[in-house]
Amino acid sequence: MNITKEQIDELNAVVKVAVTKEDYQDKVETILKDYRKQANIPGFRKGQVPMGLIKKQYGKAVLVDEVNKLLQDNLNKYLTEEKLDVLGNPLPKQQDNFNWDAEDFAFEFELGLAPSFSIDLKSKDAITHYKIVADAKMIDEQVERLQKQYGKLISKEVVGKTDEITGTFVNEAEEIDHKTTLELDKIKDENALKSLIGKKAGEVVTLNTKDLFTEDYLLGSSLGISATKADNLEIEVSFTIEEINERELAPLDQEFFDKLFGKDVITSEEGLKERIKTDSEKQFEQQSDQKLLNDVTEHFIETTKFDLPEEFLTKWIKTTGEKQLTDDEANEEFKKSEKGLRYQLIEGKIIQENGIQIQFEELKDFAKGFIKEQMAQFGQLDPKDEELDGIAARVLSNQDEVKRLSEQLMSQKLLNLYKEKANLTSKEVTYEDFVKEVYG
Repeated sequence: MNITKEQIDELNAVVKVAVTKEDYQDKVETILKDYRKQANIPGFRKGQVPMGLIKKQYGKAVLVDEVNKLLQDNLNKYLTEEKLDVLGNPLPKQQDNFNWDAEDFAFEFELGLAPSFSIDLKSKDAITHYKIVADAKMIDEQVERLQKQYGKLISKEVVGKTDEITGTFVNEAEEIDHKTTLELDKIKDENALKSLIGKKAGEVVTLNTKDLFTEDYLLGSSLGISATKADNLEIEVSFTIEEINERELAPLDQEFFDKLFGKDVITSEEGLKERIKTDSEKQFEQQSDQKLLNDVTEHFIETTKFDLPEEFLTKWIKTTGEKQLTDDEANEEFKKSEKGLRYQLIEGKIIQENGIQIQFEELKDFAKGFIKEQMAQFGQLDPKDEELDGIAARVLSNQDEVKRLSEQLMSQKLLNLYKEKANLTSKEVTYEDFVKEVYG
């Protein structure tokens, strides 16, 4: 077998494969002999069918199958040995006069080649790395939420401005009939608030769902409908008041601190606020890091210029999916995937040039850390290492989980690299300002 490459341009090449009878004959003959031993054809004893009949019946199918296997194996080997960085897969060129009855065959495959480009991690323009801090206002609000959560409910006769009301929302046309508890300090609509204050159990109030709550997500949960259905919902609903309660805040005493964090872990209001600040900023760091990763990704895509073998990739997209696409559909799919493909190439180059690798022990430790965080959410704060090892082993036996965790660990390694080498400027903001600045 002879394989040669014809370079069309920097991004495109054609590989030519010449297959001779000597390349496939022995294998084809062996398979046909096995077929003869097993063949059951009327008029002949098993194993005694003439080879000519076997060849006539099965010969071409076996030939085609074996030649295709040879092509696949040798083409992949050639691409590896020649260190050709290809995009997609080789595409066979159409040959109108191809003849499977010949003894020697010639095949041609189109290749799309990865472009050459360079990446400068230390860009001229600095990328903002947000440091989100928990300010006094946020900490005080969190303390009050905790006091409410652990406080006492005191029954009331009449609705007050800061009370909690249990009742049922109804709208027959939208099939809404849902019992819920409303915190009046979460009501945004002033007219709705006025209509509720002063009411007693048993009374019915009509409310409009548009801008009813301070947070959009509250509408769906309060009405018992999906977030999708609740989005931009503007209807009138009746609300029947069933129970009115005032929540008395839990005192900031040692019993309260122990309920939150365990005995004597926190012993003062100042200690509580410091713990809340520390825990909140740790959570904010994850959001800040994700924002940085997104911004660095966008920066590299915008500033790293290179061409792609667009015609080849469009043809590859057109022919290699579950169903063959039209030219217009393939062009549209290429446009959708181009940005992702560009970043895959950029990320791959960054990983290669900086020698970033994932070792199994690293992945195992990463999985154990993830499992430990999950267990902590369910109150298991100090699991034994043997238990973590066992769970990690089960998780890592699942290839989908291995892929997911590997991607997360690689993202963390890239993030650490960017923090070390990229041109970053730190900006300290409150969470409220971060949300306004980043999400508008």
